[in-house]
Amino acid sequence: MTQNTDVVVIGGGYAGVMAANRLTQRDDVTVTLINPRPAFVERIRLHQLVGGSHDAVVDYREVLAESVRLVVDTVTRIDVAERGVTLATGGTVGYDYLIYAVGSGSADPRVPGAAEFAYPIAGLEEARRLRPVLDAAPATAAVTVVGAGPTGIETAAELAEGGRRVTLVCGGVLGPYLHPRGRRSVAKRLAGLGVTVLQGPGAKVTAVTRDAVRLDDGRELPSEVTIWTAGFSVPDLAARSGLSTDAMGRLLTDETLTSVDDVRVVAAGDSAAPSDLPFRMSCQAAGPLGGHAADTVLNRIAGEQPAPIALGFVGQCISLGRRAGIFQFAHRNDTAMGLHVGGRPGAKLKQLVCWGTVKQLADEASKPGSFNWAWAKDDKRQQQLRAAERGEAAVHR
Repeated sequence: MTQNTDVVVIGGGYAGVMAANRLTQRDDVTVTLINPRPAFVERIRLHQLVGGSHDAVVDYREVLAESVRLVVDTVTRIDVAERGVTLATGGTVGYDYLIYAVGSGSADPRVPGAAEFAYPIAGLEEARRLRPVLDAAPATAAVTVVGAGPTGIETAAELAEGGRRVTLVCGGVLGPYLHPRGRRSVAKRLAGLGVTVLQGPGAKVTAVTRDAVRLDDGRELPSEVTIWTAGFSVPDLAARSGLSTDAMGRLLTDETLTSVDDVRVVAAGDSAAPSDLPFRMSCQAAGPLGGHAADTVLNRIAGEQPAPIALGFVGQCISLGRRAGIFQFAHRNDTAMGLHVGGRPGAKLKQLVCWGTVKQLADEASKPGSFNWAWAKDDKRQQQLRAAERGEAAVHR
């Protein structure tokens, strides 16, 4: 009689759902997905939730395989020795293998007043908390968005297109990932929407008050609503459970995504740090990492040696309101190239990415094992690891 294998997946985001669905390829594997929310969150649409054009959630019945058991709860501790996880509501769930896909969230701003007076939007609850604040603010209210990464740019553009008076404080350069050509395209679109962009020396926030933002060059900007999008962090569950993590708290793994501490713990998504050289936090990486984590577990169940991860990037897609966007193409090592698609075609590409990301989860649910990321394979990962070991600055991730 074939023995059943219990696999617990912690986290129901892009990586966790992909992993859970892919694990259902085997009838002798029981999959439990533990997530604090009863619905799947489209994080790449949270700026739309803030702007009022999308609710950024999808029913799990649309993206999760029917055979996956969904437990709406929060894991407070992983007991590696006993192979079980403790839930916030009490009780434990045992496992034979564990996939750690807890994702990421807002970083501690560490700027005086920011935690009290600024609104982060990296999570669903944060975005929902901000929405009524914006609705209650006068149309002429000064809105400041802090952070010039994709989330900051998208939020500033979304709100400005809706008629808001927006200032985007970069703290450095606008869109650090972008090629200079792509950056100029984004700057032009933001200017057309009326967004005031502050970048370069003196554009770093040093304090936030109830109605203002202070910069390191001494300027004080009126701000009735301040939105904080600078930086991400990961939950400290792994560290609290005694597992090895990197400086940010991501679970340290080998190249198969297996924990360096325990062969039965595998990581995926934003919370994974393979060889202490993690991939960029993104849904672009989350799907393949979730798929690879599931394959690693399935290989071990079958008594086979898991393969190392081989993942490259194709670019970065940023919406600039509902009528424009940019797709910044990149080399496989995740460095931007000169080529980009902007304007309406860029917006259509962004919409296609949002739709396609959910569709690939639904497709994997109905046909587990079908997801293929050959388009994103990067055979130079080992070279990059060796370069990182030598401390060469040319490595980009």
